[in-house]
Amino acid sequence: MRDAVIVEAVRTPVGKGKPGGSLADVHPVELLAHTLRELVTRSGIDPELVDDVIGGTVSQVGEQAANLTRYAWLSAGLPESVAATTVDRQCGSSQQAVHFAAQGVISGAYDIVVACGVESMSRVPMGSNVLPGSVPFGPGIPERYPDGLVPQGVAAELIAAKWGLTREAMDAFSAESHAKAARATAEGRFEAEIAPVRTPAGLVTADESIRPSTTPEVLARLRPAFERPQFTERFPQINWSVTAGSSSPINDGAAALLIMSGETAARLGLRPLARLHGFAVAGADPLMMLTAVMPATEKLLRRTGVSLADVGLYEVNEAFASVPMAWLQETGADPAKLNVHGGAIAIGHPLGASGARIMTTLVHAMERHGARYALQTMCEAGGLANATLLERL
Repeated sequence: MRDAVIVEAVRTPVGKGKPGGSLADVHPVELLAHTLRELVTRSGIDPELVDDVIGGTVSQVGEQAANLTRYAWLSAGLPESVAATTVDRQCGSSQQAVHFAAQGVISGAYDIVVACGVESMSRVPMGSNVLPGSVPFGPGIPERYPDGLVPQGVAAELIAAKWGLTREAMDAFSAESHAKAARATAEGRFEAEIAPVRTPAGLVTADESIRPSTTPEVLARLRPAFERPQFTERFPQINWSVTAGSSSPINDGAAALLIMSGETAARLGLRPLARLHGFAVAGADPLMMLTAVMPATEKLLRRTGVSLADVGLYEVNEAFASVPMAWLQETGADPAKLNVHGGAIAIGHPLGASGARIMTTLVHAMERHGARYALQTMCEAGGLANATLLERL
């Protein structure tokens, strides 16, 4: 069977959302174009050889509508002959783009593919693709769930309640995310993966949401972010402990990975960073919404025959602190291997870009930490999750 390998991975810095974010004035097409251009330049590949470009974006409306992946490729000055498409699996959109790209290579449908993602949450706010007054779920969903589904923040509270996660523990986890990301930045651990972005205000070289001075004591002053009367009555078990500090922020960014068969990489003289060893997707209760990372992880390990103890690094997206903390409890994984350079609470979560951003960080970290295997999983709206296993070559 053919394999699929990652030979290059690059990302923008993750910018703060408005107000004050340095990437907020950059059109999302140009953010993604920047990473695509840099990916081709760094790899030295002839872009005419690329069979397809698969991009992830969540809010596909306005400046992110109309298959923006195609226009980002063209805006980057790359060949018109190369096709492109844009996919949406909510927060896991660009991780799903990686899955589609690798599966296409393994099947023989492709030889070389770019998987990427972008989101400008400053310019295209989350949820703006749902028009006022519209009902995106259709009549069958309220029939099946008559009590109604809930926003993600409330789902994060339900997870905290079910797994017994205290406010103090979540604040400590969140502060540690900032500490790890600040340390990684100071040690230059992101430099190889970041392609600085030139804006009218200057060159953006580093992630903007990381706060080195964050402590549990600072976070303890924040008010619960999602407490509402209709939910307090419905869910008396919730202690209302999730705050802005234990949630991922609003961000802008893009990332891209070059994926091909191992045979093609050898023929082109390119050194793979990692092999895409296995894939899984899973669904779970859409009310809890963010727990599918657990069955997705279990399915991935069962399919690949790799045990969790054999995995050297884990990335579980920090949409909210309660998600990776519950995952740790449920799986018994080693906390020291989790999000070793910080997660989305600190680095940021530019929705459609996050899967590719995390994988870019992960493939660069594998060599540094000597990890043979690395696992990435992301919770997604609707009770979904992707999981991917990488193998260092």
